[in-house]
Amino acid sequence: MGNDGKKCAFFGHRKIEVTDELKVKLTGAIERLITQEGVTVFVFGSRSQFDELCHATVTALQKRYPHLRRVAHPCKSEYMHLKGKQDPEKTAERLNKHGFIYQEYEEIKPSDRVCAAGKAAYVERNQEMIDESDFILFYYDAAYKPPQRKDGQTSAKSGTGLAYEYALTKQRTANKVVLNIFE
Repeated sequence: MGNDGKKCAFFGHRKIEVTDELKVKLTGAIERLITQEGVTVFVFGSRSQFDELCHATVTALQKRYPHLRRVAHPCKSEYMHLKGKQDPEKTAERLNKHGFIYQEYEEIKPSDRVCAAGKAAYVERNQEMIDESDFILFYYDAAYKPPQRKDGQTSAKSGTGLAYEYALTKQRTANKVVLNIFE
């Protein structure tokens, strides 16, 4: 992927309320990034309704702006599948169940750093996405509480919350622009 334009990464909670108002607000925000800020590369994680909504929005905008590029940053399980280190059939089935379809991106950017991170793979992946982006567009509700895990525990912070805090530090130190569409 070249440096032909600025980059925007997306982060949001796994489950959100998708309303017509949110769709209009998101489309307007993304279109402003394209037309006013020169963003041409959109960076996606996986497994959240907000990511899916952003992907659908950018894909629709590609009809008007065909130069836009969608880049997927797979997490550990997706990475292992790409490297052929897991049962391809089982992994592909799990990935498709979560809506992660490789053909819907112009580039897939697996990372050895993310794969080696173990349980922190999502945090590492999110930080990598933030580090390479000029703009970071969030759907972050500070009152959001992560759901209980299978072991009955609840995480103190959501992955989106951790990414938001990291992005804010990068906003101060590395001139990143952090936008929260939830507000």
